[in-house]
Amino acid sequence: MSKLIDIPLSQWGASGSAAQQAVALQALEDGQVVLLPRLGFSLQQEEHALLNGAAGSAKNISWEPARGVRGHGTAYDGALLAALMQRYARHTAHLLAGLLPGYAPHLQQGKASFRPVEIAGRATSWRKDDTRLHVDSFPSSPTQGRRILRVFTNIHPRGAPRVWKLGAPFEQVAQRFLPAAKRPRPVLAALLQWLHVTKSRRTPYDHYMLQLHDAMKADLGYQAQVEQHTHAFAPGQTWIVFSDAVSHAALRGQYALEQTWLLPVRAMAAPGKSPLAILERQLKRPLA
Repeated sequence: MSKLIDIPLSQWGASGSAAQQAVALQALEDGQVVLLPRLGFSLQQEEHALLNGAAGSAKNISWEPARGVRGHGTAYDGALLAALMQRYARHTAHLLAGLLPGYAPHLQQGKASFRPVEIAGRATSWRKDDTRLHVDSFPSSPTQGRRILRVFTNIHPRGAPRVWKLGAPFEQVAQRFLPAAKRPRPVLAALLQWLHVTKSRRTPYDHYMLQLHDAMKADLGYQAQVEQHTHAFAPGQTWIVFSDAVSHAALRGQYALEQTWLLPVRAMAAPGKSPLAILERQLKRPLA
C-alpha cells in the first residue's frame, strides 16, 4: 500500500538537501506519495474571488500554454484563471528542479488544473468517478509510456481538507486486472488519431493502462476489499505523486490546484519500476 513521505520544504524555489532529494526520488519511484506539509500556495488578492462558491458544474478547469483556459464557461474570469494557473505551473517547475534535479531537464509540461467543485456527492458516471480507486491514464492524450508526475496543493480558504484514499501497489493491480484485459487493435488506434479523438497515436501501453483504469473502477468488490487507507491533505499542503502507478481516489475536498508533468521512462533513476516496464514484464512484449 502506498505510503506518505514527509519532506519539510517551505519555499517553492528552495533546493532540497542531498538527503531530501534522495528520499523524494526513491519514494516517488517506489510508488509512494511525497508530502510537503509546510508548502502552501499564496493567492493574489484578486484571486480570492475564485474561491467564493463553485459556479457551474465543471469539476476541472484546465490551462495549457498553447490552448489557454478551458472549461470555465462564463462562470469565471478567464484571464484571472490563466494568471493563477500559469503562476502555479512556474512554482511547481521550481519545486521539482530543487527537489528532483535529475528529472528537471526531461520534464514535459502538461495541463494545470483548478478544481473548484466539492468532490463528495458529485453526480458522475462510474468511469469518471474519482472517488473509486484507480491509476491515471488519459483517454485523449496518450502518454506513450511516459510517466505522469502530478503536483497538488489544497488552497481551500476555510480549512477543509482534501481527502484521498490510497490502495495497492501497481504491480499487484496489474497482476489482478491485466489477465482479463482485451488486446489492443492497431487499426482502432490509427482511426482514433485520424478522427482527432486522441491527440497522438494510442500505443499498446496506453491501451492497457486505460483497461486497468476502467477495470479498477468497475469492480466494486475490489474497491471494497482491497487494502487501503485514507489521508486528509490540509489547506496549505502540497503533495507529489506518480499518479500512473499509485492507486488513489479523491473522496472529498474543494478548491485545489494541480499541475501535470510528463517524464520519459529513461529519465528515471530506476526505469524498471515504471508501469511500462512492469506491464512489459507481465505481458512479455514491448508496449511503446
